[in-house]
Amino acid sequence: MSQAADITALPQPWRPLAIVPGATANALASLLVPAAMIALMWQAGPGDRRWLPTAILGLVVGSMILGLLQFAGAGFNNPLINDSPGQVSGSFANRNHLALFLAIGCLLCPAWAFPVERRASWRAPLALGLTLVLVLTILATGSRAGLLLGVLAIVIGLLLASDGIRRELRHRPRWVLPVIIASVTVIAVGAVLLAVTADRAVAIDRAFSVDMGRDMRSRGFPTMLAILSAYFPAGAGLGSFDPIFRIHEPFALLKPTYFNHAHDDWLEVVLDAGVAGGMLLLTAVVWWVRTSLRVWSGPTSDRKHVARTGSGILLLVMVASIFDYPARTPMIMAVVVIAAMWLSEERAER
Repeated sequence: MSQAADITALPQPWRPLAIVPGATANALASLLVPAAMIALMWQAGPGDRRWLPTAILGLVVGSMILGLLQFAGAGFNNPLINDSPGQVSGSFANRNHLALFLAIGCLLCPAWAFPVERRASWRAPLALGLTLVLVLTILATGSRAGLLLGVLAIVIGLLLASDGIRRELRHRPRWVLPVIIASVTVIAVGAVLLAVTADRAVAIDRAFSVDMGRDMRSRGFPTMLAILSAYFPAGAGLGSFDPIFRIHEPFALLKPTYFNHAHDDWLEVVLDAGVAGGMLLLTAVVWWVRTSLRVWSGPTSDRKHVARTGSGILLLVMVASIFDYPARTPMIMAVVVIAAMWLSEERAER
């Protein structure tokens, strides 16, 4: 006992707060992407920002085409991502991330087709057809979370386009709008049923066939709660989830592959960053709620339309982060920055 007391009495060196300093440094380096996007957005003029929705929609279409090629059996090996062979994930490493990106496209299509201060013209039928293909591609990804995100994105998109749709149909007979809604619903339901019948709706198949008791997310949740309590309130250090989980991983969860993230980014941020991470998340959510309530109230303007689009995109990312870690990917990081600056732009301009 005296020897142990002598050891503890020795002067102790400074130790890093993060248990895995290299992983924390890597997490810090990943912030170069959003930092670069903030710098670019600050330098962009009104004309540059005006075509950003079209540019993002073009990226979504590119990822959709790549996903469809994978679904058709074409091989695609991207050396820059650690994807799963045979999985429809497009330019992402995870099917859920692709499904979120496609859902963002479903939200952008109505907002892009029905701008507040301009007529829809040729954009409306193009956006309708594109939304249908995006929905079918979400079904092909096999992402169960993507089903929820797709429905949520379409609802938000229709809310964004409601003023433009009413303006376009203002001089039409009253029966035109119900007929259009019924026709679009029949086409969408028919396409989904056709995909299910042809055994192409992988997401729906997985929703009914996967045993939640065998799902790694649900099986690993008690272990993650134990890790959270063990390192709270300081946290284990940003980026350290993988090695920390291996330390605490029970034998029942051992398998050839490893659990790289908590697949619940809200939980993982608190696990890694402790109270500080939780307070940062809470601050961000409070800002989003207050700003969204302001931009969604009152009359619609072109700036408010853009701000509402940003609010909807951030909501999709927040919901997706309950099931996965999409905001850790560079593409979604960049979109999050753009959406956040869209949401804050209306007040900044005023």
